[in-house]
Amino acid sequence: GMGGVGKTTIAKAVYNDISYQFDGSSFLNNVRERSKDNALQLQQELLHGILKGKSLKVSNMDEGIQMIKRSLSSKRVLVVFDDVDDLMQTENLAEEHSWFGPRSRIIITTRHKHFLTQYGVKESYEVPKLHDAEAIELFSWWAFKQNLPNEIYKNLSYQVVDYAKGLPLALKVLG
Repeated sequence: GMGGVGKTTIAKAVYNDISYQFDGSSFLNNVRERSKDNALQLQQELLHGILKGKSLKVSNMDEGIQMIKRSLSSKRVLVVFDDVDDLMQTENLAEEHSWFGPRSRIIITTRHKHFLTQYGVKESYEVPKLHDAEAIELFSWWAFKQNLPNEIYKNLSYQVVDYAKGLPLALKVLG
């Protein structure tokens, strides 16, 4: 889905709702940006979450890859890779499906559907923009702390909703 539509929010809600069902879990946010300078830190965060807080020091990327393969392959894990737009960003975290144990779940949020195809994702969901009624309600909650705008601000509220084009983040900020 497009930026601001709520991909990360949905992924966080799913993660929080089901992570207890797995042997280990990790939510890696903002992978696109962080993989440029902090790929080693992303590996450590992934391992930390899966191994339930055991502190491991990974000294280089190759060592991290080997530790991840060993840790993931024997456990049922839930991993979220948030905001990914290139295969290289996941290569040192989870390059192949065989790295994951049986019944593991990997959730990837991205703006680019073609990335999911390249990675071999079996099921995808495109987050739709909000419909007008949902958009006016969200905007009103942020702007007026109620589900509909005051009569005096009704026209202006509908103009704002039209301007935001159904994007929840824009409605929140404008509200």
